[in-house]
Amino acid sequence: MKAELVSRGMAAATALAARLHLRVDDVLVIQNSNKLALRLLPCDVFARVALIGEEVAAFEVDLALRLAGTASPVAAPAPGVEPRVYESDGFAVTLWTYYEAVVPDQDWPDAYADALHRLHTRMRGVEITTPHFLDRVGEAERLVTRRTETPALAEADRHLLLTTLQNARERIHGRGAAEQPLHGEPHPGNLLNTRNGPLFIDFETCCRGPVEFDVAHVPEDVSARYPGIDQVLLAECRRLVLAMVAAWRWDVRDEFPNGHQHGRNILTLLRQGPPWPALGTLATE
Repeated sequence: MKAELVSRGMAAATALAARLHLRVDDVLVIQNSNKLALRLLPCDVFARVALIGEEVAAFEVDLALRLAGTASPVAAPAPGVEPRVYESDGFAVTLWTYYEAVVPDQDWPDAYADALHRLHTRMRGVEITTPHFLDRVGEAERLVTRRTETPALAEADRHLLLTTLQNARERIHGRGAAEQPLHGEPHPGNLLNTRNGPLFIDFETCCRGPVEFDVAHVPEDVSARYPGIDQVLLAECRRLVLAMVAAWRWDVRDEFPNGHQHGRNILTLLRQGPPWPALGTLATE
């Protein structure tokens, strides 16, 4: 969010907390991207703030409640307040439990892979309506073809992204893998390392597809520990995810820090060819 929206979002979360009788003397910005992540003190509540209409907060809350009821490794809504989407000064605000972060140990890759596997197992038992992962691929393709939405993207790069998206999509579809509900983006930025173990957050990109699509987002030392993976399918999913992320970096509405440089780095990787790095590896560089 832009600076003026950040200050408004912080004020909106503070005003909401006051209405809910939560004491807030200080607000810390944990993350600022398309949504604002805040820690409210001393009530120690984690608030997620987005402009109304630019979020799927109701879906996230509903899914988190369902998964929390199955002992899934997910962050839970804040205790003591109704788990729902609140509106405050044009913002949609959701309130979550705040988890103190702990330093990952040498067993972190095993714990990460185990948490993702358990999440997938639990999600298979939850009846939810989600987009198909190929719908998200289609959105990336449309973004690349619409020059008014990606005006800074060079034509050669546009061609590379479009052909990569189409080719990887066809190869993945051709594998005929089993599909299920997925997190959508279980990369390290959407995983909390807590005293309760790894917990996933941010389900706004939840979709249906092969588990390899999710595993393509995690570091290689984690994917190596995930059981039963189709390695050919995983490689194609990694290529697909790289192309999708690169496409988003050229969107005129993208707020990712140094987004164009990040996009150029991925384009270089796509031109170099396989083996395709995991997105989670790039996120830690």
